[in-house]
Amino acid sequence: MKSPVASSGDQAEQPRTPAICLLGPTASGKTALAIELVRRLPCEIINVDSAQIYRGMDIGTGKPDAATLALAPHRLLSFLDPAQVYSASLFRTDALREMAEIRARGRIPLLVGGSMLYFKALRDGLAAMPGADPRIRQQITAMAETLGWAAVHAHLQEVDPESALRIHPNDPQRLQRALEIFLVSGKSMTQWHRESQLVPASPLDHVDLHFLSIQPRSRDVLHDRIAARFRGMVDQGLVAEVEALRGRGDLTLAMPSMRAVGYRQVWQYIAGDLAFDAMVEQGIIATRQLAKRQITWLRSWENLQDFDSENPETLELILKFVDRIAI
Repeated sequence: MKSPVASSGDQAEQPRTPAICLLGPTASGKTALAIELVRRLPCEIINVDSAQIYRGMDIGTGKPDAATLALAPHRLLSFLDPAQVYSASLFRTDALREMAEIRARGRIPLLVGGSMLYFKALRDGLAAMPGADPRIRQQITAMAETLGWAAVHAHLQEVDPESALRIHPNDPQRLQRALEIFLVSGKSMTQWHRESQLVPASPLDHVDLHFLSIQPRSRDVLHDRIAARFRGMVDQGLVAEVEALRGRGDLTLAMPSMRAVGYRQVWQYIAGDLAFDAMVEQGIIATRQLAKRQITWLRSWENLQDFDSENPETLELILKFVDRIAI
């Protein structure tokens, strides 16, 4: 671990400890790499996937199987019911707690996933924002169902052009939240960010976050992986998984859990709104769009160590990097 640094009060500060953050687009091989790191290093994994937090959503989110989890347990995995709402703010609180527990055990936190907003919340803190309003959310959902998400995006562009420029028209969750903030408070998300103080990041005072990413250099390789992965999920029983969720009677497509890529398309197929082949095609397209958004985040990420998932030497290169930062 790194040496203590003297404080202004001439008292040695607590030694800083490393935490590894492994980012990457969906289907890039993050989980497989994380398992190898756990085999070779004293790491414990914290899940950073906003869909894998939900119980009963296993196939469509690509969760590790039971044998893998026995070898490398994941924290913040399958701990929430799909009817419940989670947020980047709650994730930051939970991740800080899990990191502290892992560090107390003398081990290294390994945060793995593709939910870039969660990583950003952990790194930067969060601006104070109005809470969720179920009534307003339902109004936005009704607008989307009637006019389409493009109309929601156009409305956001009128009231918050900066957020509309940043948020893709095919990103319903972020679109809904940005418009909700304006409708609830009368102030745009952009204005809130400008006026609000960030949540102090003091819990990270003694942690060094090291950001690594893994992705294939070829977009075609990633696209082929995504298609094969989604078709594999369908073969493994994704339709039955969504049927069970839909059959509960308390879940709707308006909920964040059911807006996860793949789940919405399969839900629409079960409801008779999509043919089977169209469901598969649209599920693949939605997953590719998610990957594109994730890659856009990665391009703007500061101090990111990027590795080629197709390079057979990537694991050894990452192990050498981690060895340097963990001294």
